[in-house]
Amino acid sequence: MLRATIHPDPPPAAHMNLLLAISRLTIVLILLPSALDWRSPTLAGARSWALLGLVVGPLAVAAVEVWVWRASRERSRITAALAATTLGVAFLVLAATLVAEGRFQWMRREVLAADPARLEQLGRHIIVGYRDPAELEALVERRAVSGVFVTVHNVQGRTTDSVRRSIDALQEKRREQQLAPLWIATDQEGGAVSRLSPPLARSDRLSDLVARIPDKAERSAAVAQLGAEHGRALASVGVNVNFAPVVDLNRRVINPADRLTRIHERAISADPRVVTEVAGRYCAALWQYGVHCTLKHFPGLGRVLADTHVASADLATSTRELEAADWIPFRALMPDSSAFTMLGHVRLAAVDGKRPVSFSPAVVAGLIRGAWRHDGILVTDDFCMGAVTGSREGIGAASVAALNAGVDLILVSYDPDQYYAVMHALLQADRAGRLRREVLARSEERLKRVAGQGVAMLGAPMAP
Repeated sequence: MLRATIHPDPPPAAHMNLLLAISRLTIVLILLPSALDWRSPTLAGARSWALLGLVVGPLAVAAVEVWVWRASRERSRITAALAATTLGVAFLVLAATLVAEGRFQWMRREVLAADPARLEQLGRHIIVGYRDPAELEALVERRAVSGVFVTVHNVQGRTTDSVRRSIDALQEKRREQQLAPLWIATDQEGGAVSRLSPPLARSDRLSDLVARIPDKAERSAAVAQLGAEHGRALASVGVNVNFAPVVDLNRRVINPADRLTRIHERAISADPRVVTEVAGRYCAALWQYGVHCTLKHFPGLGRVLADTHVASADLATSTRELEAADWIPFRALMPDSSAFTMLGHVRLAAVDGKRPVSFSPAVVAGLIRGAWRHDGILVTDDFCMGAVTGSREGIGAASVAALNAGVDLILVSYDPDQYYAVMHALLQADRAGRLRREVLARSEERLKRVAGQGVAMLGAPMAP
């Protein structure tokens, strides 16, 4: 037990002791939010260092606090209370971190030890990003994913040949397993959203071409050329899915706090006819090289102010108004059998005000699969985004809801560790009989059909 005589310090020492005590408490209070949310995607880019800080930091502060307590013969009631609070918060930081890390490691072991047949069946519906190539290779070896998202940190400092060799090695493993090729996906819109540049050359955005070239025929030729350049370059490194083009309408909605979505910069046009024409030409040019385009982000983010990377957002427009404008490009281009459609994480208030579109049964099963009778590939936006991880369902239950609604592919790209939360939830739902077999069967048929198109393209002559 720590004992000290408690009475007022001499004035100079009192001020210094109080200041140091407040500083130590401030340190552990700063660490506390990260500890309570330790396994959230926000720390994905620096998780190893963050874990070190969340373990060493509170231990170091606690050690200093104990040393100060033992060294002090006199201590005021205020500094004693601060010391006790600091030790309590330090313990909370350490405990929260270790509990979250322990739970993650337990889920990871459960997933990797799961029945291989179940892993393969459920893994058909997941595209995963990666930071550790060995971790990715282990998942591919276990047939636990059907696709890989490749981005900046995967290609930084590498040549196109080096990137291609890595992707070819993964595809060779799939051939040995007698499985369909992996979906190799990226974001290569042009402009700022060019995840593989370098090593691939940078290019304009489609919105830049539209703004610069008013003549329709000239613009169409330029779009076809840009699409061909993208398709040729992506195919050269083994990418077969491009998460482009953006077909949200440009409603000039600008949120100064939005650092990540910026639809007003990326959207092709405010005119749905121009968006349809340009996006259609771009998709056709990509497909000449066996690269699937992706129409994003349904139901359209052009009217949305908030950023779903960070938190939830709502689209309050009526379906009648959306049908008359924002949904024109989607309705026109979604029937293209080579095109994927990406589901955003906004809540479509007129259909389902409680769940994001990406895992809403009312939107996916009711509207897209039901009323529209769409039978193409639906892929979610990244499930690591705040609108999903911060939802009342959380990433695990959201994944179950997405597949049950008729989504084909769940994207887990920014924070690959979230894959284990997703797969663990799917495995539990599968064991409990909470996954809809008939819905998954139809999804598997769609995936096989579209994968077959890609395999056929491999043997087709490439466009000049």
